[in-house]
Amino acid sequence: MNTCTKVFLRKKAISGGRISLYLDFYPAIRNPHTNRMSRRETLGIYIYASPKNERERQFNASMEEKAEAIRCRRFEQLLNEKFDFLDKEKQRMDFLAYFKTKCREKYQKWDCVYRHFDIYCKGKCRFCDLTVDFCKGFRTYLLSAKRQRNNGKGRNIAHNSAAGYWSTFRALLKMAYQEKYLRENVNDFLEKIEWKEVKKEFLTLAEVKKLVETPCKHPVLKQATLFSCMTGLRISDILQLSWEHIQLGQDGGYMIRICTEKTEEEANLPISDETLALCGERSEGLIFKGLKKHMVNHPLKQWLKSAGITRRVTFHSMRHSFATLLAANGVDILTISKMLTHRSVKNTQIYAKVVDERKREAANVISLK
Repeated sequence: MNTCTKVFLRKKAISGGRISLYLDFYPAIRNPHTNRMSRRETLGIYIYASPKNERERQFNASMEEKAEAIRCRRFEQLLNEKFDFLDKEKQRMDFLAYFKTKCREKYQKWDCVYRHFDIYCKGKCRFCDLTVDFCKGFRTYLLSAKRQRNNGKGRNIAHNSAAGYWSTFRALLKMAYQEKYLRENVNDFLEKIEWKEVKKEFLTLAEVKKLVETPCKHPVLKQATLFSCMTGLRISDILQLSWEHIQLGQDGGYMIRICTEKTEEEANLPISDETLALCGERSEGLIFKGLKKHMVNHPLKQWLKSAGITRRVTFHSMRHSFATLLAANGVDILTISKMLTHRSVKNTQIYAKVVDERKREAANVISLK
């Protein structure tokens, strides 16, 4: 039988006449957050190196007692994991607090999912509450939930938004299982919400050129919108795009080297000189200084309307425009997929269908009747 990891309480002298208390694991354990093997865990507990009076001696004794309690708890957790016992302490931990921590590491959609789950569980959820039926209930909630705008009094969230939120929540459950907060992988018993194919709104090349000619109340919004049309970047990536991301490639042309917020994967995207010119003169920091998330709502609609574009077009439609224009000009789907940083080419095939529809329209233009 394998030897269980031992846990020792250690002391280390630090500056300011203090001693830091920490835990020493032997053999090393894997940190569930970094996935790296580690021997130490800093407790953030400090005591006086040379207590001068009874008050300081009592303080030291109290802190060492608390540190010893943590050492015992860590040993119990390791013992439970080693011999596959259910760690009841973990099961009683706050799942919402865990969820919030993960949101800080992820992108904006995770915050939306968190807010909806907070409403669903009425602000209270422990890991032991995450039964299959409870999670299925959240799936049902998402399919009829209201948007969080206007205090939840507006329309229901779109079906595909619900599918995306549910996929994110299931990814969180998988993380919790891998980090041993959950005894079983609840995902094995949960069905996904199927995506519905929807019409992707996009601009024609003539409409994009019309935007170039139309003044905008917010010049930085115009720059960013046209930049998205030329690169396919999402608003989340454009907001954090800085000059250090624009680099000279080995072929002598410029490229964007960025870790996209949604996929969390590094992408190298070549850009044309015309696209680079939309960034303005090279400087330091953010490229689109002054660009705010709220600008892609009402200010964008006003600008589009002044350009004669009255149908429902969003900032994300610029990404669709980029892909559709590439497909219409004969660029292969695999290349478009890589330019859009799609994980699967299946997500890109919709743009080929759009072009095929346009071909059918073109074929019906000529009639001898």
